[in-house]
Amino acid sequence: MRFKVLNSWFLLIFMSIYSCGQETKNKIIVENTGTSNYLEKVVSLKWDQVLPHLQDITVENFKIINSKTNQEIPYQIEKLGGETPENLLVQVSLKAGEMMELRFLNEPHGPFKIRTYGRYVPERYDDFAWENDKIGFRTFGKALEKVPNQNANGFDVWVKRTDTLIIDKRYARGKYHQEHGDGLDYYKVGLTLGAGNCAPYVNDSIWYSKNYTDWKLLDNGPLRTTFTLTYDYWNVDGIELKASKTISLDAGSQLNKITVKYSDRNKSSGNIALAVGIVKRPQESFELMDEEQGILGYWEPTHGEDGTTGVGIIFASKADDMKLEDGQFLAIKTIPLNEPFVYFTGAAWDKAGKITNHNQWFNYLKAQREHIQHNNIIVRY
Repeated sequence: MRFKVLNSWFLLIFMSIYSCGQETKNKIIVENTGTSNYLEKVVSLKWDQVLPHLQDITVENFKIINSKTNQEIPYQIEKLGGETPENLLVQVSLKAGEMMELRFLNEPHGPFKIRTYGRYVPERYDDFAWENDKIGFRTFGKALEKVPNQNANGFDVWVKRTDTLIIDKRYARGKYHQEHGDGLDYYKVGLTLGAGNCAPYVNDSIWYSKNYTDWKLLDNGPLRTTFTLTYDYWNVDGIELKASKTISLDAGSQLNKITVKYSDRNKSSGNIALAVGIVKRPQESFELMDEEQGILGYWEPTHGEDGTTGVGIIFASKADDMKLEDGQFLAIKTIPLNEPFVYFTGAAWDKAGKITNHNQWFNYLKAQREHIQHNNIIVRY
């Protein structure tokens, strides 16, 4: 009799442990511990920590749902240019203090809408263009240097009022400076930093590189597009520098994440001042220059019937200086040579209907700065 009781007791313990394991198996918690809401936020989950939750699940094709609503959650396996997964990206909206349980199912996921995209554009003088469901951008390649009257140094903005992808359509039409119902390119860059490009700033001068020479696409949607542009050596006040810029754009965001690295031929240590710029228009408009918070915002004057563009720059820490110089707003930051430095830059268009005035744009930049600084999204594996 005593043996049967002991057996029953051990069985209860085993079932309890098994039940606890089943409760956490195939589930991950994502929580917003902050006081502000996150809308359509792309959250990165470490793949090696996700794998234990994919027991008995085909990792090549699975479904993720919100356990509370049973709504499917879009995802992307991020490889960062390699062969093996590095991160699992999920897109979620979380109110302040809200917790979401993600459940992994061993069944095919539904169709994912592609919300980010980028590509090399050899048919247009080696442009590289990229976009998400909010906004589009492009920068300029080596071939454009042979067309001096069209050449430009900075980042260009392609405004859009649709959540569908437009880059290929616009290049195919060829008339992307005209409105065709989904937006257009009316942003003028010229020989400036345009909408948030960067360059060394030495002896009160911007030392521009030539246009990019090489590119590598690391990931391309549906939730994040990431690519690296390489710039050949050029003279910076007597020092030969080269640069790489890794640009990442998430679905649902107005902002790019830029990781820039400057290297000299001798791989020497030391620092260099970096200028991140926004071209200013001649007419009066609105600007935000907050050195302490590292936020530079500009709400352009209205461009006739084309509407109004807002452009912004965010540092994760205090800027060394911010100023208007030679027709450009500049945010200055001292960074180490041969090490990556991260900043954020992007744009918005009033005719897209989401951000329609300078107050909304500046508040958006402030909210994003808060999210960057505190990262209130907690993942419980």
